[in-house]
Amino acid sequence: MPLLFVMKLQHRRPPLRVVRPEEVRRVSVLTATGLIEAEIEALDPTARYAASPRTTVLRITDDGLTEIRRGEACVREHLDAWEPLIPADVT
Repeated sequence: MPLLFVMKLQHRRPPLRVVRPEEVRRVSVLTATGLIEAEIEALDPTARYAASPRTTVLRITDDGLTEIRRGEACVREHLDAWEPLIPADVT
């Protein structure tokens, strides 16, 4: 999920080089939605989706930081409402 990826990015110091194809796709989506700024080197089209070999995350945008805070608040809300399971008597 792209939002989880941007949440991981917040704990790293930019600029960050991204090389795994699945992460390059996430960077592409996050850049397109305005949650991060990144440099994605263009390629000649060779396939339906060709991952760039040179992708660098420059920063998380203000919108990206807002989405991170929303995501964290949602997790806290669900954890606060969570009732721990009581183990069944195994005797």
